[in-house]
Amino acid sequence: MASARIRDFEDFVKVHALLLEASGIPPSLHRQLFQKLSSETFDSGGFFEVEPCENGRQRRLIFTSDFMEKESQLFLIDHAWTFRLSDARKQLQEIPGLAQRMASLMCVDIDLTSDTEEVDLEEGSHENRTKNIMEILEREICQAQEKGIDEVMWLELEELDIDDAMLLSLDLSIKFPNLLALSLCGNRIQDASTVVQEVTKLKNLRALWLNENPVLKSFEGQMADAILQGVPCLEIYNSCFTSNFGEWALGFCGGLYGKDKPGCIHNTTNPLETMTSLDLSNRRIHNLFSKAFSATELPSLSYLNLRGNPLEQNSADDLLKLLKGFSCLRELEVDIPGPLGDSALQILDCLPNLSLLNEVNASKILETGKHVIDSMLQPRLPEWKSDEPLADRVISAMWLFLMTYRLADEEKIDETSVWYVLDELGSALRHSDAPNFRVSPFLFMPEGKLASSVSFSILWPTQNIHKGHECTRDFLFGVREDKQRSARLTAWFHTPKNYFIKEYEKYHKQLCPRTSVSPCIEASKTGSLLRSAGHTLRVYTDLPQVEEFLTRPEFSFTTDPKNADIIWTSMQIDDDVKKACGVTDDQYINQFPFEACLVMKHHLAETVQKAYGSPEWFQPTYNLEKLLSALIGDYYVRERDGLDNLWILKPWNMARTIDTTVTDDLSAIIRLMETGPKICQKYIEHPALFRGKKFDLRYIVLVRSMNPLEIYLSDVFWARLANNTYSLDKQSLFEYETHFTVMNYIGKLNHINTPDFVMEFEKEHQVKWMDIHHRIQKMIRALFEGAATVHPEMHGSTSRAIYGVDVMLDCSFQPMLLEVTYCPDCTRACKYDTKAVVGKGDIVKGQDFFNCVFGCLFLNETTHVTPL
Repeated sequence: MASARIRDFEDFVKVHALLLEASGIPPSLHRQLFQKLSSETFDSGGFFEVEPCENGRQRRLIFTSDFMEKESQLFLIDHAWTFRLSDARKQLQEIPGLAQRMASLMCVDIDLTSDTEEVDLEEGSHENRTKNIMEILEREICQAQEKGIDEVMWLELEELDIDDAMLLSLDLSIKFPNLLALSLCGNRIQDASTVVQEVTKLKNLRALWLNENPVLKSFEGQMADAILQGVPCLEIYNSCFTSNFGEWALGFCGGLYGKDKPGCIHNTTNPLETMTSLDLSNRRIHNLFSKAFSATELPSLSYLNLRGNPLEQNSADDLLKLLKGFSCLRELEVDIPGPLGDSALQILDCLPNLSLLNEVNASKILETGKHVIDSMLQPRLPEWKSDEPLADRVISAMWLFLMTYRLADEEKIDETSVWYVLDELGSALRHSDAPNFRVSPFLFMPEGKLASSVSFSILWPTQNIHKGHECTRDFLFGVREDKQRSARLTAWFHTPKNYFIKEYEKYHKQLCPRTSVSPCIEASKTGSLLRSAGHTLRVYTDLPQVEEFLTRPEFSFTTDPKNADIIWTSMQIDDDVKKACGVTDDQYINQFPFEACLVMKHHLAETVQKAYGSPEWFQPTYNLEKLLSALIGDYYVRERDGLDNLWILKPWNMARTIDTTVTDDLSAIIRLMETGPKICQKYIEHPALFRGKKFDLRYIVLVRSMNPLEIYLSDVFWARLANNTYSLDKQSLFEYETHFTVMNYIGKLNHINTPDFVMEFEKEHQVKWMDIHHRIQKMIRALFEGAATVHPEMHGSTSRAIYGVDVMLDCSFQPMLLEVTYCPDCTRACKYDTKAVVGKGDIVKGQDFFNCVFGCLFLNETTHVTPL
């Protein structure tokens, strides 16, 4: 890469070639990009305007110029906040003005006013209010007569402070005996018997609204039964259909009936025959089958909305058969999953005449293979409490706005991703599946190298834009259904909970307890590798610890892997490496075939789940690349049942807790997928603590054979301690030294000798360590038995290996498996002499650790190891 300062467009293209290609910016705009970057031209203000929406809880971007052709211009968008995730809270608290700016940008800088204040509606005496209502009734009668109507059939008495006594005094059944619709919404009626007494006198009533009256809080169920029994013609009660619904209710929802056209008591013709559009959403319909709702009565129906109705009294097959009879039906809106089934594809298969399903073109649904279609997703809006600090509000809201990238130079890729927030204009771009703009991050390197880079985002139109259009982008650009697009939209929108709960239930059924055939414990068959006196076993290794501490005379070292009897390496040895290094199948290697089934976190979860379902020693775990829908369903079920919802996200194959996050935010869980493939595991919220702090245990497992299973547990294990007192306070979730225990690379390492740890732990918790240790032994044995059973291909006759097994204890001292590590870091074991608290209780010298390991694996010895 060039290191000289960029002087012209040719230099710019040469230095940024890879970035330009990755960004997707059209080549026709590259010169314009260079010009604007060079002059730092931010001219978007002359073309766009940010305006509030969703009652001020969100903002959108409006195009204010007359016209802009697609791919004709681009704009620089500044990054208002750039950070590493672990630094987010600290920056908000320490950088002047940052929290205020982010809170304003994310619309969380206002206090949501409560509507709970009681409003005094007393305006004058009871007599005066009664007089006012009587005047309203007289006016209704006069207006009806002026229109040439004999009697009032639709009466709206809303928010008039009508109480029980006043309702009785109105004598509605005397004044309006043939009333069809009565609305008493927003009054002060409290007595159910009064309501039933007065309403049941209106024998022709088709619709009754009592919404927002105190009486509904205590007596809705029993009052509804009494009213329906006394008014058999009632079709709509409190906005919902009754089981008696028919032509009048359908006509009301289709716009045929209203205050100006209430209908009549007896229809001799079919008023529904010309109706083309019918919105039945959220009417709490249990049974759609009625004489009025039929293709015969509604022959012209082309649009139908059934959202929000349980329809549980009808089977999906019967409903689809019913709808198939509406030959003119072209547009349908329905919950998916819902009463018509779990799949949009299945619905379209049964109703091939549909052109739009949930406002999405049927051909597009078939082309993309989407099962769940919902074009009316409501946005997730930030929630906060009035006394919540701005920094906390921003932390909760930021997942709706963040974008991310990872830096890389010619030598390596950065292990930690960078997150950023676009400026006020960029952050106002809302999502669309059919966007008219695209945004892409871009690093401008004016000095020709990464150290001089300045980050921007580039905005350009992908469609022709006219004045007044809202400008949108695709939050999941390039992510199709094979990458769980619909599920990932849950980060920004309220998606159908029912669908995800069903996906979780289907997945959970697969995890029912199962019986594994455990490999039997047999006498050792591997034997010693030494064949004759004076013959040493030649070892090739790239691990300094092995070179330093393997001092037994039975072993010698070679620098050429081709000459080695034993290859002990941190590098993965596959067939290509074997061929390149001249390694043969007769040489012993410190890894087993297919050991990824244990040492990669997503494969470890699959191995445990295939073998045991959901054992008590393994937390619920989801591979987000495959099981996001099930995870979302689990989250919703826990939310519904009032259970804790704290989760930990771990990369598939990174050590030292790199890119590992603890969160209870569903949007955060989904967005964190963008920084690489991860598992999402239920966090152990209540672990056993040591001196009030978290800890885990590192065990070393020696494996001689997977078939038959020959495994040993080193008598040397150690505790790893967090530095801070454990807390579930939300503010602590970003604190590495509170929630993580690996301090070798980050933070201060607080070492404690294992015997001291065990003695103090027993005293603190009044437990016997050997009881815990036996449970840990049993768990580790079960883990390797399960792996040997479900992955017989893991066996290798010339394989010998050690694995680090990390264990945490919950508050009831149940061991929980965290992860398994290939070629574990054994610095602690080599550095310290310790008295074994298990096995024979001997003194184990650190310098002899690898002597014991190699003695067990290659010489058939059992010094300082325990067979499992």
